[in-house]
Amino acid sequence: MELRHLRYFAAVADTCHFGQAAASLHVAQPALSYAIRQLEAELDVTLLTRTTRQVSLTPAGEYFRAEASRILADVDGCVDEVRRIAAGRSGVVRLGLTGIGAFSHLPRIARALKQQLPDVELAISADMLTPTQRDALVAGDIDLGLLRPPVAGDGIEVRTIDVEPLVLAVSSDHRLASEPVVALQDLRSEPFVMYDSRDSAVNDAVLRACRTADFVPQRAHDASGTPVLLALVAAGLGVAVLPGSVRALQSAGVVIRDIADAGSIEVALAWRSDDANPLVASVSEVIADAFGVADLLPSPLTELST
Repeated sequence: MELRHLRYFAAVADTCHFGQAAASLHVAQPALSYAIRQLEAELDVTLLTRTTRQVSLTPAGEYFRAEASRILADVDGCVDEVRRIAAGRSGVVRLGLTGIGAFSHLPRIARALKQQLPDVELAISADMLTPTQRDALVAGDIDLGLLRPPVAGDGIEVRTIDVEPLVLAVSSDHRLASEPVVALQDLRSEPFVMYDSRDSAVNDAVLRACRTADFVPQRAHDASGTPVLLALVAAGLGVAVLPGSVRALQSAGVVIRDIADAGSIEVALAWRSDDANPLVASVSEVIADAFGVADLLPSPLTELST
């Protein structure tokens, strides 16, 4: 039995007319009649009652019509889905994110994918630092990473999609809270709250900025993540210099201020160099477009790290 037998039978069953069915299938009527007889012979069942005036379904034919229609619909759906997957328009993409990225960049990514690739499902792994995302990419645990360069090692493609200014987070009663813009030099004597990981790209950017301003920040407290860090800032235990996307987090008792000379930090998209999955390429392009990136160009920090 072949799929064409099911299609032929379904057409005859729907029209109860061999001539009309043959026309809709673009086959000769004798060939259609012969195929139906082959099907009945293989099943050893009469599916159609034929008279000179009409064609009708037997009880077995009624059942077979329903099952044939279901099977054909499943096959057609399977073919459509396979084609969407092959074209990079359907499937599951596993995305790694930094802690702040889940609040600042994920909403835009999810919205763009919903509009442009509605059949794509995102599986999110959040609160992943850059080294953790790199390891997860190499291990095949995630398909894409939204991280902060540089990324050490080979086999990972990294492209910048956003550049954020570094901003100041202080408690609402801090002496600098009323200043619209501050200078890094204003923080020379301030205690700093920083991330507790030695691999934090944000910490590295803050240290570079402070050294450029000729001082080393007084590291008073460490925090395991951005919510904890902001809570310590709100309590007045120190100030923090963070990516501008921290503004996406509404934290009571914390004021965000611009820094005139703090520099910036990159946000980049990363994937395995040898990943041939068309879905990863499609999602990458949608994400790049969502952030106004016309071409996924290499990150300068990535080039420096290799």
